[in-house]
Amino acid sequence: MAYVRKDVGALTRAERRRFVNALLEVKRRGEYEEFVRTHIEHFSPDGESGLRTAHMAPSFLPWHRRFLLDLEGALRRVDSSVTVPYWDWTRDRTAGSAPWTADLLGGDGRRPDQRVTTGPFAHREGNWTIKVGVTDEAYLTRDLGRSHDPIELPTRSELEWALKDPVYDAAPWDSTVGRGFRNKLEGWGTGRGSVSWRNHNRVHRWVGGTMLGAASVNDPVFWLHHAFIDLQWYRWQRRHRGARYLPAAPPGAGDGQHDRIVARHQRLPPWDVTPDELEDVGRIYRYA
Repeated sequence: MAYVRKDVGALTRAERRRFVNALLEVKRRGEYEEFVRTHIEHFSPDGESGLRTAHMAPSFLPWHRRFLLDLEGALRRVDSSVTVPYWDWTRDRTAGSAPWTADLLGGDGRRPDQRVTTGPFAHREGNWTIKVGVTDEAYLTRDLGRSHDPIELPTRSELEWALKDPVYDAAPWDSTVGRGFRNKLEGWGTGRGSVSWRNHNRVHRWVGGTMLGAASVNDPVFWLHHAFIDLQWYRWQRRHRGARYLPAAPPGAGDGQHDRIVARHQRLPPWDVTPDELEDVGRIYRYA
């Protein structure tokens, strides 16, 4: 029977507590660091050579869908009632709204070091020391809204701009493509400054601190953000019935993306699963 992922703003006090406790237990067991390592390992920009799976590629959505399922599995081994909630950043748009409450993810970082000092993931609580990262900081940092150069979270209309595109992705299958749902949702744009960060990418920038870069998994909001991104893929599929993951076949030997992206029926590292197998997960979970 499929379980349900809920809007974080709709969680009861007990559901918040159980989610937090399960996350802390996964961390205590030493399992959480493996998720951080996996994301760092597969965070490959399209300016580098080799296969890209997690970002700047068609597999951005199925890769993170499987990643979420792995984390959710770890949480549910601790407490079978727990699922990953999603953060609707088109509605909960301030540092005082969900999920930034003291009983859930805690709030903004302090000045001037951006250290998070509230909530269960604050370093001073002793339960959330960062052990795997790209910097030497052992504590969680945030800069909600980017205080030095303020930006806004994406709007509902900006999200709609991505959802209405009927094509999943298009050549050259990277961060430069101007059409297709995947890159419009992932958010690699043209130009400079905040206009070049859209949807998914803008949210990472808005949270700031630990959420910037390959080790962003160290901030638990990563999972709530990507659950909402996963929900958008689900909504896009329902709107554009029959539309499928692209490319259906691998780019040929003469193509610049040959052996650099994952086609529909190819294995998606680091798992033995294909994008095709991840297009329909209705038997596993649904969204409230």
